[in-house]
Amino acid sequence: MAYYVPSLSRLIEQFEKLPGVGKKSAQRLAFYMLDLPKEQAEEFAGAILEARDKVRYCAVCQNLTDEEICSVCADEGRNKEEICVVEDPRDVLAFERTREYSGLYHVLHGAISPLDGIGSEQLKIGELLGRIGKQPVKEIIMATNPTVEGEATAMYLSRLIKPLGIKVTRLAYGIPVGGDLEYADEVTLSRALEGRSEIL
Repeated sequence: MAYYVPSLSRLIEQFEKLPGVGKKSAQRLAFYMLDLPKEQAEEFAGAILEARDKVRYCAVCQNLTDEEICSVCADEGRNKEEICVVEDPRDVLAFERTREYSGLYHVLHGAISPLDGIGSEQLKIGELLGRIGKQPVKEIIMATNPTVEGEATAMYLSRLIKPLGIKVTRLAYGIPVGGDLEYADEVTLSRALEGRSEIL
């Protein structure tokens, strides 16, 4: 890195910290940024800082929002009796792209993974149970990823929720086991939603 000036080296190092960005990609991004007009570079930096300052968890579903309550929870046209439980805010975007689901969401922000030191207390499970106690819910759709951790999380939640007399269903996956929902196309997700089955 002796060739680079310190400020450029720092910029490349910051890009390298991003998930999926290696050395060469980090260098490309850094040089691209240097070629931007100053106003665009400031706009980019400003967007990062603004998002970092304003984005927070929705008080109801734990999805990302810059308001107290996200647009989905605030939408009176949504079916309030259905809650689709997902691991990550990106999964909400994936479902919304299908335009097939009209219920509410709950974002766990992860999955139970003892090997990674993630237990139920690290997830937004307490908030989900609190919601169920406050509003009439007929169905909880488990839309965690089809991984060992996702399945374990779905089963754990099912054991907590079913005794409350609420129907708990699991998506029918046309997605390979070990895959991530955020990469699934709209048709696959729509079929998975339609073919969901009750967890026994």
